[in-house]
Amino acid sequence: MSDTRQLRPEFWKKYSLDELSSVEWEALCDGCGACCLEKFLDEPEAPYEVEYTDVACKLLDCSTGYCSNYANRHKFVPECVSLTYDKLANMMWLPESCSYKRLYLGKPLPKWHLLITNDAVATQHGMKNAGVGVAGRCISEVSVNEDELEDRIVRWVKA
Repeated sequence: MSDTRQLRPEFWKKYSLDELSSVEWEALCDGCGACCLEKFLDEPEAPYEVEYTDVACKLLDCSTGYCSNYANRHKFVPECVSLTYDKLANMMWLPESCSYKRLYLGKPLPKWHLLITNDAVATQHGMKNAGVGVAGRCISEVSVNEDELEDRIVRWVKA
């Protein structure tokens, strides 16, 4: 969790994504975990269709939906994608609820986002009510054979 003392008031409304500090950028993440799911893209670049599976990166805690070693994730999962402003245009496979994608497309943050509610419990309930997040709905890649991935496609992640 980022230090809220380093966040400018309503920064997501007042500044463009490329003007955000690293702390503000990180604060945009709602922690849904969908970017950590295995997925199929029909094309290497946008526009493309995406199909998500319920199979998560080995570092994702499937009970909470949070990375178990976020700070050191690239050491253990070198292919982990770091979401940065310059990569965002080619990452429209992110879920429609993703704050980065929403702001990039000129949409507001979801009403349940922590930056709006300032209440982690309210945010968790809001995400659950909106059907957002992988917590309790995914399985670690260490438990799944790669040949089974196509059988694990889910429809609850909306791109």
